[in-house]
Amino acid sequence: MSMSEPHILASRSEDTEMRAALRAGWKRRDLHWERLQEEGCACFDKGDLAGAARAWRRASWVALLLLPARDPRQATTLANRAHIDRLAGREARARARFARAGQIWGNADDFIAGMTIARRARSSLFHLRMEALHWSTYEDNLRKRFRAFAAETADALEALGRGEAVACRLHSRWRGEKPSIFDDTRKFLSAALLVGGGA
Repeated sequence: MSMSEPHILASRSEDTEMRAALRAGWKRRDLHWERLQEEGCACFDKGDLAGAARAWRRASWVALLLLPARDPRQATTLANRAHIDRLAGREARARARFARAGQIWGNADDFIAGMTIARRARSSLFHLRMEALHWSTYEDNLRKRFRAFAAETADALEALGRGEAVACRLHSRWRGEKPSIFDDTRKFLSAALLVGGGA
């Protein structure tokens, strides 16, 4: 672990997924943030509010100390901290955090436009050839799909800020959408879907 990453990131031992992430160019902080958000959302969904608060606070330290200020994961972090505030009766602070999360989320299109998209492993030579021949079309379609995710998350953040129910699925959808590779698409999707409180 580099000297710039604090001890909070050393809480889990190295594992297969972490080694794969590091080989792909991720930092430990990227996977730790994702895991903490997953843990917080799972606890929140089960009604374990203390567990959710604990995981989301830890994730917020990772984000605050180690992620870029305009990274969409900052918005997710703020939104989940807002849930903690709301549950503790700090409604004004919750609304302020949801509003700030929405502002940061407004940069999602810039993140999508600049994403590095790794080539996917395909099951056949045919798929490999098609991907090689039409890679730019594949990337364009993927970015379009992610802009739709971004719009849904923006709507969800606005609803949460007003104290209203969220119509779209968030955390429960992450399980099916979670990419198996470690690139910017996974970072974006984790930011879009690891917001607590989805339908």
